[in-house]
Order: sequence, then structure tokens, then C-alpha cells
Amino acid sequence: MSNNTSVVGGQISKRKINDQVIIVQILVGIFLCINSMLIATFFTKEIFYTNMRYILFVTTLFSDCVYLIMSNVLLLLSYFAVPLQTWSCLFFFLLSSMYNYVTPLTLTAMSLERYVAICMPLRHAELCSTARALQSVLIIHSLSFIPYIVIFFMLLSSVTFSFFTQHIICSVESLTLHRWQGHVRSAVSQFYFLIMCILIAFSYVQIIKVAKAASGNNKESTRKGLRTVILHAFQLFLCLIQLWTPFIEAAILEINFNVFRNVRYINYILFILSPRCLSPLIYGLRDEVFLLALKHWLFCCPFKANIQYGFCWE
Repeated sequence: MSNNTSVVGGQISKRKINDQVIIVQILVGIFLCINSMLIATFFTKEIFYTNMRYILFVTTLFSDCVYLIMSNVLLLLSYFAVPLQTWSCLFFFLLSSMYNYVTPLTLTAMSLERYVAICMPLRHAELCSTARALQSVLIIHSLSFIPYIVIFFMLLSSVTFSFFTQHIICSVESLTLHRWQGHVRSAVSQFYFLIMCILIAFSYVQIIKVAKAASGNNKESTRKGLRTVILHAFQLFLCLIQLWTPFIEAAILEINFNVFRNVRYINYILFILSPRCLSPLIYGLRDEVFLLALKHWLFCCPFKANIQYGFCWE
């Protein structure tokens, strides 16, 4: 183990870099490398960046990368008790908060895209064009920005301007000065995820109806779409649990600080890192066309694909 020196309140304190911190850095590094390879693969073939399904997929990859970087920076700053000016903390919190919502909102959009592809195939080209995909990405980012605006104005109504020039340990707790602010933040998050759960459940039910009536190749294609929606729902479920972890951690913090640190570490692994590694598995490895393009980019394998019918060959 090695030591790290941080300054808090004008005093020098030392904090050991333990195995947990090293494990997190390794996992974050692995996930960022995988996501970076997939993002690079996306830009190698025109069939990807002109198809809504893959545009939304790369949006989740980019969102996950930004969120992993921001959450890891905040984790290290908090772990080593590095004070930041409140304005700087708000900037980090802006990116972290916004991209915390971008991924689940994009997963919902991807489920709706599968619903249109399977249940409304004749209108799929019209409703899921490249222009509509870019509009969807813009709407997703706009919706993701709203919770931060709510939090910012709640903070603005509770403090004076001098608060923003103070140095604090950057965390959600530092920006939540009153209990009611935490309740409002929780209510906004739960409202978002309630709407997302309803939309994914709607897509699932509609695809099931089509699956029962389908036959042959159509039935197999429908089942693949159904499995994808189920995986999106599971990924969204992990993100939903993440919303409850601050309340669990706050209750444990009042009882035992050492237990609080361990619980926060476990929550970070299970509900922040884990959901972010599912996107590459769902689309990067399960999708035959994208997997072949990745092999072509990494190993120079021949590549030819028919994305309309969902198959490829070498």
C-alpha cells in the first residue's frame, strides 16, 4: 500500500490507497477501454451511424464513459478528502447527474425502437430515421438536464453567493443542505424511472403479442427483440436500485462510518459499474453485425453485412 497526502481545512492528512481503490481503478480502466473500442468500431462503418439502433447504442457507450470518468473522479476526490470550490463541484456534479439519466433514458428509447421495428415494421424506416435518432439524442440530453436544474435552483434558494466560493468535499451530501431537498431529488428521480418502467413494460407486452402471432423467421426475430427488451429492463432495474443507495448509505452513516464506507464501495461496484458494462454485452457482443465489425476492425477480418435483415457474413 502507498500513502496519499491531502489538505483539509489547512491541515495535512494522510489516507492509504487500499486494495478497494486499486480494484475500482482497474475495473473503470477495463470498461473504458472496451467502450472506447466499441465507439471506434461504430464510426468505421456507415451502416452503423445511419441506423437509429446503433446511434442510440453508441449514445449509451459515450454516456457510460463520461459517467464512469466523472463518478470515479468524484470518488477519488472524496476518498482523499480533496476540497474543491463549490462552483467546481457543481460542474462535476452537472456532468455526473446528467449522464446518470442519459443511459436509462436511452435504454428506454432503444426498447421503443425495438417495439416499432417488430410491431410496426412498415413505419420503422419513417419513425426511426437518422434524423429522428439525432432528435431523440437531443431530447434525451435535454430531459437529463432537468433534474440538475431542479437541484441547482433548490441549492440557490437555500444559500448566499458566498457559499459558491467556499471549499467543500464534493459529494451529493455537501450539496443537500436540507432534508426536503433530498426528498425532492428522490421524487424527481422516481418519477423519471416510473415513466421509463411503464414505457419498457409497454414495449415488452406489445412484443409478446406479436411473438405469439408470429411464425418461422419472424418468430425468431421477435424473440431476439424480446430478449433485448428484457435485458434493457434488467439494466434499468440496476439503475433504479442506484437511486435508493444514497438513502441506505445515509442511514448506515449515522450508525457506523466504517460500515458506511464498505456499503458505499459495494454499491459503487454493483449499481454503478455493473450496469455500465451491460451495454457492450447486450449490443457489442450479442449483435452479430456489430461483433463482426469489431473483429474486422481489430483483426482485419473480411466484413459484409445486411443490416436490414440482421445478418452478416464473411
